[in-house]
Amino acid sequence: MKKRVTEQLGIRYPIIEGGMAHVGDGRLAAAVTNAGGLGQVAVSGFSPERFREQLQIASTLTSGPLSVNVPLGKFFDYERYFPIIEEMKDHISAISLSSGDPRPHIPFLKNLGLTVMVVVASVKHAIHAEEGGADMIVCEGVEAGGRNSPQELTLFSLLPAITANTSLPVIAAGGITNGKAMFGAFSLGAEGIQVGTRFIATKESPAHPFYKRALVEASDEDTTIIERSIGGVNRVLLNDFVKKIQTAEKRNASDIELFNYINGQRNRIAAIDGKMDDGWVHSGQGIHFITEIASVDQVIRKYMEDFHKAYEEVKQKMNTVSIL
Repeated sequence: MKKRVTEQLGIRYPIIEGGMAHVGDGRLAAAVTNAGGLGQVAVSGFSPERFREQLQIASTLTSGPLSVNVPLGKFFDYERYFPIIEEMKDHISAISLSSGDPRPHIPFLKNLGLTVMVVVASVKHAIHAEEGGADMIVCEGVEAGGRNSPQELTLFSLLPAITANTSLPVIAAGGITNGKAMFGAFSLGAEGIQVGTRFIATKESPAHPFYKRALVEASDEDTTIIERSIGGVNRVLLNDFVKKIQTAEKRNASDIELFNYINGQRNRIAAIDGKMDDGWVHSGQGIHFITEIASVDQVIRKYMEDFHKAYEEVKQKMNTVSIL
C-alpha cells in the first residue's frame, strides 16, 4: 500500500475528515486527528470569528496535524477566511479547496507551508488542479453527502479515470462508510479516503442526537437529491421537509420561495438544533452501514480492521479465479 498520503500529511491512517457545514467543528476535527486521521475544521456554517474559535479549540485539543476546508462557491464570500488561515497557519498543516477553481489561490496557500488538497469530480478538473500546483486530489463521487458536481459521476467510475490521469496521490470520497468500501477504493487506485457522514454519527460530533439517530435508522434508499431545478446537486437525508422541497421544485417555485426551503439556516436548525421537521440534513449514500453511534477512535479502528479483513477475503477469492 502506497504511503504518500500518510507521509505527506503526517498521519497514521489514510483517513481524512470531509468538510461539513455546521458539523465540522474544532472538537470533532481534534478527535479525528487524535485517532490517527486528519481532522478538518470547516469554514462553511461558521462566521470568520467562529471559524477562528473552532481552530483554536482544535489546536488546544490535539498536537497533531489539522486541516481546514474552504468551498470556493460563487455565492460564498470565502476570501474572508484567508486572513484567518494566514494568522493561524502555525496551527494547521493542510487545506482542502472545493466547489470552485482553486488555481488562483494555490500559490498563496503553499507559500504558507500548507499541503493543498483539491476536491474534484471530473478528470479535467483533476488535471487542472495538478497543473495549478495542488499536492493531492480528492476524487468525490455523487454518492457523497452535501453539494456535489452537476456532472453526477459516481465514485467507482470516476476514481480509476482520475488515478490514470494524475501523478498526485488521490483520496476517494463519497459513500465510503466502512473498511470494505475503503478497500474497494484502494483497489481502484486511491491512496486515502475522505469520510463525512460516518463521522457525523459519532459521540464527538456536534450534530443533534436526532440527526445522529436518523442516520443510524436510515436504509440504503433514504438519501435523495434536492436543488436540481436550479442546477444544483445536494444530497440529503430524505424526510417530510425534503419532500416539500422536491414538490416545490417540480412545480417550478419562485427563487424566493425555494430559497426559504434550501438556505443554510434550514440545514443548521435540523443538524444542530434537531428540528428535523423544519429543515434538512446532509447524508452520503453509505448510510446502510452506519449502525451505531460510536467514538471517532472506534470508527477509525473499525475502518482499518475491516480494510484488512477485506484484503484477506479478496486474497482467498483470488485463489479461485483462473488467470489467463
